[in-house]
Amino acid sequence: MSSLTLYFHTLRHLRPVQIAARAWSRLYRPLPDLRTAPPARPASARYVAPIASAASLLAPEVFVLLNVERRCAVASDWRPSDAPKLWTYHLHYFDDLNAHDAHSRIAWHENLLTRWVAENPPGEGEGWDPYPVSRRIVNCVKWAMRGNALPVSVQTSLAVQTRWLAQRLEYHILGNHLFANAKALLHAGLYFEGAEAARWYARGMRVLEREVREQVLPDGGHFELSTMYHAAVLEDLLDLVNLLIAYGREPPRDWIAAITRMRVWLKMMSHPDGGIAFFNDAALGMSATFAELEAYALRLGLPATRDTASRVVILEGSGYVQARTAAAYLVCDCAAVGADYLPGHAHADALSFELSLGNRRVFVNSGTSQYGTDAERQRQRGTAAHNTVVVNAHDSSEVWAGFRVARRARVKLRSVTTTPSAVIIEASHDGYRLLPGRNKHRRRWILEEHALHIEDEISGTFATAAAYFHIHPDVDARLHSATEVFLACDGQTWRVVFAGASAIELRSGTWHPRFGVTVPNSCIVASFASALLVTGVFWALP
Repeated sequence: MSSLTLYFHTLRHLRPVQIAARAWSRLYRPLPDLRTAPPARPASARYVAPIASAASLLAPEVFVLLNVERRCAVASDWRPSDAPKLWTYHLHYFDDLNAHDAHSRIAWHENLLTRWVAENPPGEGEGWDPYPVSRRIVNCVKWAMRGNALPVSVQTSLAVQTRWLAQRLEYHILGNHLFANAKALLHAGLYFEGAEAARWYARGMRVLEREVREQVLPDGGHFELSTMYHAAVLEDLLDLVNLLIAYGREPPRDWIAAITRMRVWLKMMSHPDGGIAFFNDAALGMSATFAELEAYALRLGLPATRDTASRVVILEGSGYVQARTAAAYLVCDCAAVGADYLPGHAHADALSFELSLGNRRVFVNSGTSQYGTDAERQRQRGTAAHNTVVVNAHDSSEVWAGFRVARRARVKLRSVTTTPSAVIIEASHDGYRLLPGRNKHRRRWILEEHALHIEDEISGTFATAAAYFHIHPDVDARLHSATEVFLACDGQTWRVVFAGASAIELRSGTWHPRFGVTVPNSCIVASFASALLVTGVFWALP
């Protein structure tokens, strides 16, 4: 496909504000406003301990970020030429200010904060991009509200950074980036006093009032449909409620309602091991777990999330379906790529699924270990990295250039039914409609007490079609016969049987549970002999 066609089918979904804001951000070059900072508001004793992330500062000048360790000892180390942009961004976030045991590193933090101000001139370098500025402002305010005193130079810089951010809100991206920008304006607007701080606060509230309604779907899912970013935005909302209560402000009722829905959604989309399911950009360790977020909500006085006894939960607004038995946890992807104008974190994973048996993940999507635009990023976003069907070696949606999507699969959840013995979920997508056979993929999951049956049907003619089943690294897999694969873990054995396959292969693959981490695993690839492939996964209760 030509670059022109890719660009057309990508750009046609953008909102006019994104196009105009991108042009404006390239042309507009504001000068940093170096005026004296407004006075700080007295600290509030009502501030509740926020979520503590994992420590990332190993020594006064040694960071481990995204599972990569590097030194930051001199000014040039803030702008490493040989590090991925995401690593550099994390260096400038200062998440360690509020990490586990942060109180034991206060002297290190004070030194790094004053160094950052001295070695990062206003407006220069990636540390002054709007997103890291937003994350850093919030971390500095949190640190101060937990009883620490910002050095005078840092407090002055905090006001300069907020003025800079206020001129560069990320309307060209929208989504979680704009949410983070507004969150930072609120934190600065309440940390400082005076008319200027009041303007920051008011602007942040205007943005958030609109974005909460836009970004949190009726079923509680975040509209970018990444479980990882969902958890991050939920933490953002909890932080904002914490901030408002600490300063005697009443959190908006629709924020509380959104938080309630988001907590339920995240619980449904978390495996029995407590970690998120891997749909779209997702990895462990990049955002808080459901348990951490739930504990934070309870500290803020919000009611506990209720358990559901339902065998099946339809997250209709976002397009996921979760089903359970005594032994099995199944979550099915019947979702679109995300918001039409913001699919940057989307994968070509239509009709994929993940399955846990007991507390053990068995079938897993491949996860996310990096951003960027290289071949590995493309592979991880591609259809073959997920538990779904590939036709003619094509992706179901045209993912490209790291964060872009051109033509997209249109997914339809056709039915969800329950019988005394099973939950039956049926969905389809037309992501292969542009192939010569104008193919459609229709999948049915039938979850029983001791088995999962998957029926895959491809309409139209095709040269090749194959179903991929990625297996968790802790699960051993071996071919048992021409139609069977045995899986084993923790003394249990599960049987996977294929009907309608021309060949079954057991391939070497990789799983990416965290950024910067690659773990070898196995992948079953079942090629279609005809239009229909039926897969059965069988287990016994412990």
